[in-house]
Amino acid sequence: MNTVDENRVAKKKQSGKIRKKGQIDWMITLLPPGMIAVLSILFFLLPEQSNTVLAKVRFFLGDTFGVYYLAIGLGVFLLSLYLAFSKYGDIVLGEQDEKPKYSFFAWGSMMFTCGLAADILFYSLCEWMLYGNDPYITEMGGMQKWAPTYCLFHWGPIAWSFYIVLAVAFGFMIHVRGRDKQKFSEACRPILGKLVDGWCGKLIDLLAVIALLAGTATTFSVSCPLLSAAISQVFHIPNTVVLTVLLLIVIAFVYTMTVWFGMKGVARLASVCAYLFFFLLAYVLFGGGECRYILETGFSSVGSLIQNFIGMATWTDPLRENSFVQNWSIFYWAYWMAWCIATPFFIGVISKGRTIKNTVLGAYGYGLAGSFTSFIVLGNYGLAQQMKGNINAIEMLNEGQPVTDVILTILNTLPGANFVILVLVVTMISFYATTFDALTMVVSCYSYKHLRSDEVSDKRVRTFWAVLFILFPIALIFRENSMSNLQSVAIIAAFPIGIIICIIVAGFFKDAKQYLDEKK
Repeated sequence: MNTVDENRVAKKKQSGKIRKKGQIDWMITLLPPGMIAVLSILFFLLPEQSNTVLAKVRFFLGDTFGVYYLAIGLGVFLLSLYLAFSKYGDIVLGEQDEKPKYSFFAWGSMMFTCGLAADILFYSLCEWMLYGNDPYITEMGGMQKWAPTYCLFHWGPIAWSFYIVLAVAFGFMIHVRGRDKQKFSEACRPILGKLVDGWCGKLIDLLAVIALLAGTATTFSVSCPLLSAAISQVFHIPNTVVLTVLLLIVIAFVYTMTVWFGMKGVARLASVCAYLFFFLLAYVLFGGGECRYILETGFSSVGSLIQNFIGMATWTDPLRENSFVQNWSIFYWAYWMAWCIATPFFIGVISKGRTIKNTVLGAYGYGLAGSFTSFIVLGNYGLAQQMKGNINAIEMLNEGQPVTDVILTILNTLPGANFVILVLVVTMISFYATTFDALTMVVSCYSYKHLRSDEVSDKRVRTFWAVLFILFPIALIFRENSMSNLQSVAIIAAFPIGIIICIIVAGFFKDAKQYLDEKK
């Protein structure tokens, strides 16, 4: 081979255009989707039996091991602060003099929009009302104070700390140590050693991909009903299953096309999504007539969260007087763990050139600013309608009306309601597309036995995962119980994933300490 040919091949390898023979990990690529498909069939054929079994397992883990989830959540948050302000904070995720690849805005936009999907908008609009009749909220002091506070708590520092700490560990593994496997198991190597190359590593990766597929398949069940109902109202068309399936296909088309453009496509879509998001919030804040109430309630809830954070993070309800912690906080921490499979990898990849301190503080800045603003504006607008007697959302829920109908009733109080709802729909689709762009790029790396940081997965492999992500929701949309059961699988899978998270964190500190010692 002449020099010209060698240079051409080298460039192709660097761009990820060469797919090495024998590098596809068929077990990780095919087995998890197959297992999820089998589970889905079982849920479809045996809905009552499967629902009973999963409910019992889920309840057992949440009720018996509640401290386990709460301790990991608080521990990871405290570790994130230690990472930022300790000697590890000065470590650059890359070469020592390397500059960040993305601007601060582009980096933050990708991180926020890719981390939460459209769930952030759905729950911002309705979570406060789901707390409305809870006796614990009433006992604490009422819905006005504690409903918005708990919204910020469940989507706040601890939620983002799961992403941030693992993002630092993965970024260090990929950009500093130059590991040639971009997988969950590889991050365990400093602790598990050669066990990662055997059945132990395979088990970790299988569990990770199964949890990711189950979690992503069911996340559509949260927001798609709202999308369908919104489209139905705006365009005066029947709200049917066919409409929901068509929406899923549109979402899949958008993010599949973007996948082919790589990181540039993700960055552009994330920027568009961020602009749409903040336009929506600005319209509700300044056009809804509740600006003063929204800001004052938001200011108060942030203060309440700061004042009561440790108590909220450590309350276990040992006598099970109301089970609020088990129903909400433990559920959320488990769900964040299940979503930790791919999002931290993506954040770690795009954080190349940034210090650990910059990554931690920047991620908290963008993550909390976006999450808090969403809940403060959208959530408190709905709360204002409830507290001022314009709409009784709590009563509507008690009467059995769907959450989506209650949300639309609240949005219809805004001037130009159909316009706002249409913006909401476009924003939600953008959130979905951006999130699944990122997830597709990350999970496709699991299909390779080896993949360096300067290589990217083949477009065909990315397309395979992009299509797979949408097939399960389309299949499951016809069986509501199947959706719920698959979500339970994701939550149950979070239990061993919590152990793996602890191993990854311990491995990072061991490896990072060795790295700093080598530099002396």
